[in-house]
Amino acid sequence: MPRTQKNDNFIDKSFTVMADLILKLLPTNKKAKEAFVYYRDGMSAQADGEYAEALDNYQEALALEEDPNDRGYILYNMGLIYASNGDHEKALELYHQALECNSQLPQALNNIAVIYHYLGEKAKEAGDENAQEAMFDKAADYWIRAIRLAPNNYIEAQNWLKTTGRSQIDIYF
Repeated sequence: MPRTQKNDNFIDKSFTVMADLILKLLPTNKKAKEAFVYYRDGMSAQADGEYAEALDNYQEALALEEDPNDRGYILYNMGLIYASNGDHEKALELYHQALECNSQLPQALNNIAVIYHYLGEKAKEAGDENAQEAMFDKAADYWIRAIRLAPNNYIEAQNWLKTTGRSQIDIYF
């Protein structure tokens, strides 16, 4: 049974009804509509913590979707799952693929920075100052790019950039 028929709560049902209506009215081809259904089911499964099911749906959506911006969002959501499961290498790979499809995804840039910052903290705990600085510099680079796209977001990152002296220009709102 498709996930769209399993939704139990009012908000999910309402979203599904609205999405189905929009899907029927959109002047797009059948393949794009089918990709959207898989994407929507993937988001629903992801919200429910059903990550394997979500990844299966995202893979199906990716196989059908041709629009680069939409492919970017699919890859981004897949990256979220891998990051939440601690597979940082795969998450970074997917975030970079998402950016190749859609360079205007500040959330992907932010998440890349978060992973590099985390790796920098791990290197710090291990006493590896060179790796720590390299990871923190990478984090700074990606946060600066994210903030340039979304200047009113990522306030904690902006503060970190300021306090660590890693921001060369005034990119703040």
